[in-house]
Amino acid sequence: MKRLITVIFAAAVACCAEAQIYAKLNGLYALVGVINPQVEAVIAPHSTLSVEATFSPWKSIEGRHLFFGMFSGEYRYYIKGAPNGFYGAFNAGMMGFDINKPYFFRNGKLLNFNKNYGKGFGLTVGVGIGYHHHFTERWSLDAFIAFAYMRSWYNGYKPNGEIVMNPQGHEDYIYPDPFNGSSEINPLKAGISIGYCLFKGKQR
Repeated sequence: MKRLITVIFAAAVACCAEAQIYAKLNGLYALVGVINPQVEAVIAPHSTLSVEATFSPWKSIEGRHLFFGMFSGEYRYYIKGAPNGFYGAFNAGMMGFDINKPYFFRNGKLLNFNKNYGKGFGLTVGVGIGYHHHFTERWSLDAFIAFAYMRSWYNGYKPNGEIVMNPQGHEDYIYPDPFNGSSEINPLKAGISIGYCLFKGKQR
């Protein structure tokens, strides 16, 4: 077992020596208390793989539930060469949440919230675009936006905490069932991350 751990550790160190690896933190999210660290590794002359986690610790803001966590992976293709300039991306992830569901571009407003809140989990698949700019040899900025198809499963609750036993879409159910589901295309993420090159690796 010790030998296996030693081999895995040695392989990880070797990979780090070969690849450019960047650690990033989303500055826009940090301004509102949401944590969004990212790690991006160059895997080919124009390609990178990125993994990230997003965590909102806000259990309630003005009565709205905004407590959630997400984990996702993303493939990025850089037009000029990785990681520099414009890129297109494909991402997939999972999430757990306790939130008042947001609605975009409804009732003449950019953002609205459902009066009820939901607790559950979901999966996402999406696409995005971004721009990665180096301002020193190791430091960089990454501006991005992404949209995703989201599929979620949850129980709904009224503002007083009472569970919704007959949610919308269950009108034909013989017995009350609070477990509900929904799917939609929504903005997934946006931000400006500051990045630091942990390993320079070999130029690809």
